[in-house]
Amino acid sequence: MGTRTPPFERLRGRQPNRLLILPSQHSGLTRMNPLYRNDKPGTYPQSWYAATADLGPERPSLAGDIRTDVVVIGAGYTGLSTALHAAQKGLSVVVVEAHRVGFGASGRNGGQVGTGWNKNQMWLAKRLGSDTARQLWDLTVEAKSLTRSLAADHAPEANYRPGVFQGEWSQSGAKDAQTYGNWLQDTYNYETEYLDRDAVQDVCKTTVYRGGLLDWDAGHIHPLRYVLGLARGAEAAGARIFERTEAIGVKSGEVRTSHGTIHADHVVLAGNGYLPDLNPQISSRVMPINSFIAATEPLGDRAKDVLTKDIAVADDQFVVNYFRLSEDSRLLFGGRESYTLGFPSDIVGALRNRMLKLFPQLDGVKIDYHWGGTLGITMTRLPMLRQVAPGVIAAGGFSGHGVAITGLTGKIVAEAIAGHAGRFDLMSQLPTNSFPGGRIARTPLLALGMTWFSLRDRLGF
Repeated sequence: MGTRTPPFERLRGRQPNRLLILPSQHSGLTRMNPLYRNDKPGTYPQSWYAATADLGPERPSLAGDIRTDVVVIGAGYTGLSTALHAAQKGLSVVVVEAHRVGFGASGRNGGQVGTGWNKNQMWLAKRLGSDTARQLWDLTVEAKSLTRSLAADHAPEANYRPGVFQGEWSQSGAKDAQTYGNWLQDTYNYETEYLDRDAVQDVCKTTVYRGGLLDWDAGHIHPLRYVLGLARGAEAAGARIFERTEAIGVKSGEVRTSHGTIHADHVVLAGNGYLPDLNPQISSRVMPINSFIAATEPLGDRAKDVLTKDIAVADDQFVVNYFRLSEDSRLLFGGRESYTLGFPSDIVGALRNRMLKLFPQLDGVKIDYHWGGTLGITMTRLPMLRQVAPGVIAAGGFSGHGVAITGLTGKIVAEAIAGHAGRFDLMSQLPTNSFPGGRIARTPLLALGMTWFSLRDRLGF
């Protein structure tokens, strides 16, 4: 069973043992709950990922009351990595998931296993000091290594491949990228490959990028196959996973669901964008937004008209374009966001327009799949990791940059639960300010700001 000693003794008595309530699917608030607003209960989206993964039979729901050392809410990367690593330490672990394993952002994202944070290291060094920034950088390098290891051990079918290119739309952006690549080499001895405009077009057949950095230590992966493999690994280590089991109430030592209560020494909130208003510290700092991806028909030989290498690409637009080729030569293209709870009525049209702006040569290509998902973002686009009540840890706000760092975050949470909080304390230093305007005003204010940044991208500022 492992130790039951609660971590973070220095924090005891400072936070209230408040009851935290989630709106249930039966509460009449379904339209305000991202768990049910855009998806059918227990049903994966009609994505290329779901069409090419072995989803397996549905796991049973929780029935009755149980006791465990650790209960995790959310069966995505963060929650399942926490479960896997905590179970490997001898702790008893239960995971509850309102839908299915990998139902949320972990099974829907662009699959990019990136380097670093959503702020560059020079930004972090100015705010946190060079030593702390270096330690945080080392976490991201370790996160990629851990992702590769977890995929190899539990999901080799996830087909990890190396290489991520960051494209820059302006000449000044390209120059800044080259400067940053040199800084990484000089400061951290980390190698990237700078590509000028001509070199970019040898790899990526678009004329919009003036240059950028190619990172061979980063990579890309089939995200749904990967998260399904993490679930199998966690279960093999002894964790129990209950699907179709929504948490409707949480407090220190207890998680209530519609069909039973789980008593535990440690509670981990790992639902990210699918857990709004669970706790004031979460809802003030982590906001759900939606992102969308399309998959073209198989391109065959035309794939070389888009990418000549099996790499993933993202760019420097505020609303990022990101894309890669699938194993069956489809272009998987993402690059649209929305800030209302519901998905927009026309997903394909906006994605196609963005895709054709980069690749006009794909005009007339059929889109076979399109899907969306909800993720959690923070004001700084840096993840939030903190204790929000005695024995209750929250991890979220990975802001579209979480495929790698979520796995290490889960490992760090498991370390803290086992009494080793050093790396938890380090990662908790990432600044995640509250959104202005509180929970009610944050959405319209963010949408207003995002509209300005999108316009700035279109005008080339």
